[in-house]
Amino acid sequence: MVNGINLALQFLDSFAFIVLAAAGLAIIFGIMGVINLAHGEFILIGAYTATLAVTQLGLPLVVAMLVGGLVTGLFGIVTERVIISGAWPNYISQRTLGRDVIEPLYDRLADSMVATFGLSLILTQGARIRFGNSIDQIATPFGAISYGAFSYSTYRIVLAGVSIGLLLATYYLFTRTDFGMRARATIQDKETAQAMGVNTDRMYMLTFGFGSALAGLTGALFAPVISMQPTLGDQFLVEAFVAVVVGGPSVVLGTALSGGVLGAILATFSNLYGTFIGRIALLVAALIALRFLPDGITGFIEQLRQRRQESD
Repeated sequence: MVNGINLALQFLDSFAFIVLAAAGLAIIFGIMGVINLAHGEFILIGAYTATLAVTQLGLPLVVAMLVGGLVTGLFGIVTERVIISGAWPNYISQRTLGRDVIEPLYDRLADSMVATFGLSLILTQGARIRFGNSIDQIATPFGAISYGAFSYSTYRIVLAGVSIGLLLATYYLFTRTDFGMRARATIQDKETAQAMGVNTDRMYMLTFGFGSALAGLTGALFAPVISMQPTLGDQFLVEAFVAVVVGGPSVVLGTALSGGVLGAILATFSNLYGTFIGRIALLVAALIALRFLPDGITGFIEQLRQRRQESD
């Protein structure tokens, strides 16, 4: 009985971790075709901002978490304007040299990987130079639940509910709002969207900012339960990329399904054999998905739907 409860709680913990780690990355990659290898450092920015807002400014934890997401979102917008699209450098170069000096990195996977990897190194080392190898930790709220000799952090269970709420909010944003309609139009056919009056350049900027804000919020949410050090983003990166690969092109549904599948794998193997083996199991799952489901779970579902329509 205790083992069953332990496994269920570990599943909720793993589900929340994977969904929150992958959500921002899935949006940026799915809409913009940009592989952001600085995703872990965006999570670092959110975690550090929330922690410093609590320990240095005395802000309430919830407010500090929102500030962490907002600061990271603004940083993401600056990153998109300067590095990803090159809009601001090109604005200056057009007026001085009469030509663009940076080609946008949209749908240029290798180039975006190199550029964001360089950014990740700068952010990690910059955090180490500015704050040292660690900063003060936020206390974990809500205490723990107990079942006999077994206890588990209540806050980690709360994170599972937060991850579900975040998915629902993201789904609503991209399916029920004008912003979502324009974003999906930009994904499906950029040229047609432009012809219909959609400012695709602005949509890319806002989308990157939104995905960055989700990454920052992830860091802020996990700030009370992870060690505050410049390399903290590394522990999120593997799960985030595996979830994006396994989930497929549908941002919200893919993240939810991959979170469920991978969460079950991670919880089961970690519970039986330890955390290291659990992460190895995730990588094996990603390799299997790449071999048999190259378009991910949602891509496979879409193929089945199309075959059914053709047969009807």
